[in-house]
Amino acid sequence: MADNFVGNEIGRPEAARGDRAVEGASQCADLLFELGTEELPPVALKKLSDALTTTFVEGLERANLQHGAVHAYATPRRLALRVEACSTAQPDRETERRGPAVQAAFDAEGNPTKAAQGFARSCNTSVDQLERLTTDKGEWLVYKLQEQGKPTAELLPAIAEEALNRLPIPKRMRWGASEAQFVRPVQWLLFLLGGQVVPCRLLDTDAGNLTRGHRFHHPQPIRIENPAQYVELLQEQGRVIADFNQRREKIRQQVAQTAEAIGGRAPIDEALLDEVTGLVEWPVPISAGFEERFLEVPHEALISTMKKNQKYFHLVDQQDRLMNHFITIANIDSPKPELIKEGNERVVRPRLSDAMFFWQQDGKRTLDSRIDSLKSVLFQQKLGSMHDKSVRVAALAGIIADQIGGDRAAAEKAGMLSRCDLMTEMVFEFPEMQGIMGRYQAKRDGESDEIAQALDEFYMPRFSGDTLPRTRTGIALSLAERLDTLVGIFGIGMKPTGDKDPFALRRAALGALRIIREHSLTFSLRQLLVKATEQLQAAITEPDCAEQVYGFMLERLKGIYLEQQIPVDLFEAVAATQPDSIADFDRRIQAVVTFRTLDAAEALAAANKRIHNILRKSDQTIPAAVNPELFDSAQEQALYAVIEQKADEIAPLMAEASYEQVLQSLATLQAPVDQFFDQVMVMADDPAIRSNRLALLKRLSTLFLGIADISLLQA
Repeated sequence: MADNFVGNEIGRPEAARGDRAVEGASQCADLLFELGTEELPPVALKKLSDALTTTFVEGLERANLQHGAVHAYATPRRLALRVEACSTAQPDRETERRGPAVQAAFDAEGNPTKAAQGFARSCNTSVDQLERLTTDKGEWLVYKLQEQGKPTAELLPAIAEEALNRLPIPKRMRWGASEAQFVRPVQWLLFLLGGQVVPCRLLDTDAGNLTRGHRFHHPQPIRIENPAQYVELLQEQGRVIADFNQRREKIRQQVAQTAEAIGGRAPIDEALLDEVTGLVEWPVPISAGFEERFLEVPHEALISTMKKNQKYFHLVDQQDRLMNHFITIANIDSPKPELIKEGNERVVRPRLSDAMFFWQQDGKRTLDSRIDSLKSVLFQQKLGSMHDKSVRVAALAGIIADQIGGDRAAAEKAGMLSRCDLMTEMVFEFPEMQGIMGRYQAKRDGESDEIAQALDEFYMPRFSGDTLPRTRTGIALSLAERLDTLVGIFGIGMKPTGDKDPFALRRAALGALRIIREHSLTFSLRQLLVKATEQLQAAITEPDCAEQVYGFMLERLKGIYLEQQIPVDLFEAVAATQPDSIADFDRRIQAVVTFRTLDAAEALAAANKRIHNILRKSDQTIPAAVNPELFDSAQEQALYAVIEQKADEIAPLMAEASYEQVLQSLATLQAPVDQFFDQVMVMADDPAIRSNRLALLKRLSTLFLGIADISLLQA
């Protein structure tokens, strides 16, 4: 019934529709929009589909058009969406304009004043047609207007046009003699509300009720009588799986089943799966292979060329070793799949041959022999060449290795070799192989496994959430690289500003902090930054460079803790004590988190805040030691006794960094502290007593400051 109603309404003159506007607002029909194009960019397909759906639905909601479920569709040759139960007209609405108060609208004889007449004219009516509204503040003239909702078919063209204009397309193109612009030439436009075409012209294309199937399997037009039959008709008649997610999961299943039939397993790269899904409308898996001799090449290079250049899924055996097989997804159900198989094998062979050539050529020289060639590669104009940086990183890595129980000589050698793989043919052809190629070449050169692995771990973590280096040499090397870069770039005055960070210093700082925290490294970060600064002394122009970098890294550390739901005030309380190491910082954070759950925490934080303010405002010299002979109250004596007791009690705990136990012990100070402040006037008239009481408070504050400045904790 809804479809018939829409069919009758669309195209009728406005006057003929007017008497059914209210009724139309309660009717609904399915909506179908499809834009057919030449092949869309596969990497951007899902993003374009999501953006179109979002902006189109936003347009419906702005127009106050109610609707049901929304289904998005995307294939290489189409962007589409179907909206269930979309209202066929806007609901009618009543608007109300308030005019002057009745008291001001009529004179003593009841005649309308100029205010009432002016308001009536502005509403295109007469005073006697105005209504009255009574409120608790008096009675007012009002004008009520019944605004009739527009038919949905009249609103849809503008909604669709805005949705298309707002698509995230960096560069649009024209085609033929048309002035229209889109990411690819438009071939057809399908636009239905119920069973009727929404009359419009978008991107120089008239709307109709025809779609098109697979370019090869069913190039003929397909008539869509009703939006609900769109998906089924396309799949059964047109050989097109319109739903992106359905097609994606089908490919995943096809790849898994095909790999299993070969006796292997296909590790699915989700980005590659999305891209392949954006390349095909009717996926058909084809298994193929290459000569075993190519397996001599580093497997990462083979996988890279299969994925990046050919969009193949590689296979591994039960031991996760690369197999000489791959799976490609064809966009056609060919009667001779062996031809597709042979064609893909023929195409990939030259690429694999190139990789083997590079591998063999690079094997003619050791990494050691490439060190001098780094002198010709500039790292940064003021910071010298890649060779200069390698020398600095090697020295700093040796220092770090010493402090974390590593092999200093191995770390220094790894530092000198760390960039040598950049000079290989393999990395020049496959930039993503940097580090990986260093590991392979080091093993080929006869270097130790520790050094070889460190050359790969040198770049870890490469991105957020990536694996961290595991070997001691790798940890030292990765940290040295990041700290040298941070100090060097800060030192020449090129620190990040706003959203500009050309040297990725934020990423370098986050990577270093992850390594330090997750490996619980206990060295002094400040001292390492000073060492890095000393190595760059000739180039550095910024004063306090090490402190600037330390502060920058603390800001990144604050962000890490915020992501873990650690409040800023808690972070600042620990930061105020300037812990010597990040590992120590972390232990203090956890201790204060536990302390904050104690009943005494809030009162002790308030007391410490009070102590901090008293000491800050004091203009006299505070004695280094407390003199018990100057006490003149029992509360002073009691507080002093318990402070001394706690100092002895927590000393061994502090030596073991058992901060949670320390704060739990100090929490028992609440009662004597409260009694002291209730009964004792700190700022006594007698200068000696006053100074002694200030010394007592300073002694109390020092106990807490051994872990954190809890006066900074907010209630």
